Amino acid sequence: MAAPVAPSERVTMGLIGAGNQGLNDLKGFLRDERVQVVAVCDVNKESPGYWDGGVAGREPARQFIEWNYAREKKSGTWKGCAAYEDFRQVLARKDIDTVLIALPDHWHSIPVIQAARAGKDIYGEKPLALTIGEGRAMSDAVRESKRVFQCGSQQKSDVRFRKACEIVRNGRIGKLHTVLCGLPGGTPDFGRTQDRQDEEPVPEGFNYDMWLGPAPDAPYAPGRCHVNFRWILDYSGGQITDWGGHHPDIAHWGMGMELSGPVAIQNGQATWAKEKLWNTATDFHFEALYANGVKMIYSSRVRGGVTFQGSEGWVWVNRGAIEASPMSLLDFEAGEKDVRLYRSANHMRNFIDCVKSRQETVAPIEQAHRSITVAHLGNISLRLGRDLKWDPVKERCIGDEAANQMLMRPMRKPWSLS
Repeated sequence: MAAPVAPSERVTMGLIGAGNQGLNDLKGFLRDERVQVVAVCDVNKESPGYWDGGVAGREPARQFIEWNYAREKKSGTWKGCAAYEDFRQVLARKDIDTVLIALPDHWHSIPVIQAARAGKDIYGEKPLALTIGEGRAMSDAVRESKRVFQCGSQQKSDVRFRKACEIVRNGRIGKLHTVLCGLPGGTPDFGRTQDRQDEEPVPEGFNYDMWLGPAPDAPYAPGRCHVNFRWILDYSGGQITDWGGHHPDIAHWGMGMELSGPVAIQNGQATWAKEKLWNTATDFHFEALYANGVKMIYSSRVRGGVTFQGSEGWVWVNRGAIEASPMSLLDFEAGEKDVRLYRSANHMRNFIDCVKSRQETVAPIEQAHRSITVAHLGNISLRLGRDLKWDPVKERCIGDEAANQMLMRPMRKPWSLS
């Protein structure tokens, strides 16, 4: 059994976003004896409307944290987790080393940039940003502030995904020519609020204006907020971006394109939700072409997961499974002279390891920015109804100013990236 970690040696953490994924991530960090969670922040005090209609918010999170630590005390009680409505109060605390940011997509960029400038290391949920422009600003701020950042694309810490990528990177399937990224479609009613898209009074304890933040002003409706925000283009990009932080990230890893991107987006097709509020793509297909000749097919119409196709075989991987043809490919184990990718067995622990060592995490911010860029470009192409040419160095669409205007979105005052 490992020796107890002295309180003075623990990494202090504040949770910003006590909803769906925030609470899941929190549980992972609470299992790390090196972490002490001392603050929680959310604009919602407590309500239903989260995963499966469940209840979440800052009070349930605070109570869970205090219950967790109370189990270690003889008295059976523990009080030491502050609760805030405004994330800037968390960032102002000098005694907080790290922040876990798990907010709706339209609220990713501003807190990450301010946290980096405040000297906090950051675990930030995927998709990295709402737009390509915001992602670039986030990555630059983290680099300039010399902060440690881990994106919540946890597949990078899964041995099956790493194995598939090492098979490809070591040429075991021959020359790679095509990568299939199969993503789910639809707009599932995760929060059980699909039938509540009409305007309602704002519930007590919910700072709705703060929830909107930099997004356009809009009347409150339960179907707009919490988990189902991802089906509204003002706040997210639907399944294209919700899963865009996962499978394209693995595709880039296997392709060796973690710090680059496509040169073109083509052959886009999509069906869009036509509900009162929900308007993201429910069925989609597009192709991303790379300068090395590899084509990534990004689609809700192909087998879920990531399939790497080469001149001499293929390998498919998803959460919990890996297959290949020929099957003998799965016997490959990278040796010292082979390409050996970053080893991480636990995504949250890897973040804390790197906070202590000041080394780069398995899912650093620039790689997260590059992978979600593919999803954003796909959405732009689908919304405009035309192919795009992309410069992955300048991060601009070539000869298409309308597309370039969509690389960033106006922010509602007083919010900005500066």
